[in-house]
Amino acid sequence: MRILVTGSAGHLGEALMRTLQVSEHEALGLDIKSSAFTHRVGSITERSFVRQCMQGVDVVLHTATLHKPHLVSHTRQAFVDVNITGTLNLLEETASAHVKSFVFTSTTSVYGRALTPPLNKPAAWITEEVVPIPKNIYGITKLAAENLCELIAHNRKVPCVVLRTSRFFPEQDDDKAARQSYNDANLKANEFLYRRADIADVVSAHLLAMEQASRIGFGKYIISATTPFMLEDLDELRRDAPSMVRRHVPGYEAEYRRREWSMLPRIDRVYVNEQARAQLGWQPRYDFQHIIERLSRCEDLRSPLAIAVGAKGYHATGFSEGPYPTNL
Repeated sequence: MRILVTGSAGHLGEALMRTLQVSEHEALGLDIKSSAFTHRVGSITERSFVRQCMQGVDVVLHTATLHKPHLVSHTRQAFVDVNITGTLNLLEETASAHVKSFVFTSTTSVYGRALTPPLNKPAAWITEEVVPIPKNIYGITKLAAENLCELIAHNRKVPCVVLRTSRFFPEQDDDKAARQSYNDANLKANEFLYRRADIADVVSAHLLAMEQASRIGFGKYIISATTPFMLEDLDELRRDAPSMVRRHVPGYEAEYRRREWSMLPRIDRVYVNEQARAQLGWQPRYDFQHIIERLSRCEDLRSPLAIAVGAKGYHATGFSEGPYPTNL
C-alpha cells in the first residue's frame, strides 16, 4: 500500500516513516519542513497541495499538528487553521480520492480539566467514555478535529480511527517543580505508570489502526502504556502512590534505590488503554514493569526507535522558564 504520513519531520511522523520504509509498504512523507523523511514540502492548510499529495494513496496517517508547546509561538487562529482546517482538507480529499482508511493522531490533552479531580477526590480513571473538558486552544482544536473525523467517517463512509496518544516526546517536562524534583529519566520512568508511552508502541498502534479501520468504521482509542493500577486503587493512589506501586511492581524499589530515584508521592489520573488492546489487538511492550527490567540491565529506558528519532524541540529559541511557557 501507498501510505501518506503527514508531519513526517516530527517525532511520530519520522518514527512512522522509519518503520514503514523497512516494510512492504511505500511511505510518502508530507511536512511543512524539509527532512530526510519528507517527500512533499508544504502546508496541509493549502487544499490544492493536499489534493496533489493524495494521488495514488491508500492510507493516510495524519500526525501533523500544532502542539501544546506552540501555544507561546502561534496564534489561536493558527491552531484553527492547522489542526481543524488542515484536518478537514485531508479528510475531504481522502474521501474524494477513495482512500481506504484515515488514522488521526489526537492527544489525551483533549481531556483537559477532567484529568485533575479536586484534591479530596480519588485519582481519575481516564477511559474513552470520560467527557473531555479542553483547557486551551490546543485541546479544543484537537477535539474539533476528532469530531470532523467522525463526521466524515459517517457521511462520506471513510474508515477513520482516532488515537488519543499520551506523552511520548523526549523533551524535558514543562513543569518547573517536576524538573527541580526529579532528574529527567526518573520523571519519565514514573510517567509510564499513568501517562506516558514509548514511541515504538505508539507506532504499532497506528499500524494496527490502519489495518483495522475498515472493520471498525469509526473509533477512538487511548494510546498509553498499560497501567498496573486498578479501579479500586484510585483513592490510595491519590494519597500514597509509592505504596500502590510497591504493591503492583515490588521490584521497582531496589532499582530506584540504586539510582537514588524517587517515586511520585501522589498520582492524579490513570490513562486506561484496555479498549485499544481489546479492539485493535494492540500489545504495548513498554510498561512500567518493562522499564524497571531494562533499567536493572543498565539499558536505556527508551526503545531503539525512540533513541533513533531523538529530541527535536518545538522552537528555534529557548525560554528562561523551561522548554516553553505553560501559562497559556
